[in-house]
Amino acid sequence: MRAVIVTRVSTDEQGASGLGLESQLNACRQWAEREGYEPIGPYVDHLSGSAALDKRLGLIDALAELRKGDVLLTAKRDRLARDPLVIAMVEAEVCKKGCRIVSAAGEGTHSDDPAEVLMRRIVDAFSEYERLLIRARTRAAARVKRQRGERWGQVAYGTVLVDSNRLAADPAELAVIEEIKARRARGETLRGLAAWLETKGVPTKSGKPWSFSTVRSILERSA
Repeated sequence: MRAVIVTRVSTDEQGASGLGLESQLNACRQWAEREGYEPIGPYVDHLSGSAALDKRLGLIDALAELRKGDVLLTAKRDRLARDPLVIAMVEAEVCKKGCRIVSAAGEGTHSDDPAEVLMRRIVDAFSEYERLLIRARTRAAARVKRQRGERWGQVAYGTVLVDSNRLAADPAELAVIEEIKARRARGETLRGLAAWLETKGVPTKSGKPWSFSTVRSILERSA
């Protein structure tokens, strides 16, 4: 019998107790040894639990590795995902392969008894709730820092870093933003705006070519 191990960690969760990749792997290997399964993997993802399934390359590889009778083993169910829809899709694929999902922490994965299924759904709901709380706190912290004129993440277009943590307006980039907004108001498409900026030789903040998504982000931020 084989246990295909899946682990996941995101930037926001790196410092949280019990969520490190090594601790996840140890919990899975201990479960496999205790239950008599051969551990396979691990298959690792470094991204948010809200990410779409097509972004979960480690999880996708783990699903491809499954053979009939295997278990897809994770330290906790929220390591699979924090989005109930993604978890439902994973469960459907695992079931189709004649396998099942097991959490080393238990969490209602011992069987498909009604009580166990209910436990799984409760765990998934609380996982999504926790994800939403993390996102709300992150956005609140970002809003406070921006109000103080402090840096948060990447330096936004229209601002410049004047010391290690303070931001100031960039007049040249602000002028570009106003031109983007004016052209957009006249009906120009996002792709058209990106092409115009490239033609004009206007540099992006990252130095990469302009794209419609970059233009959209600037418009959303300056709305």
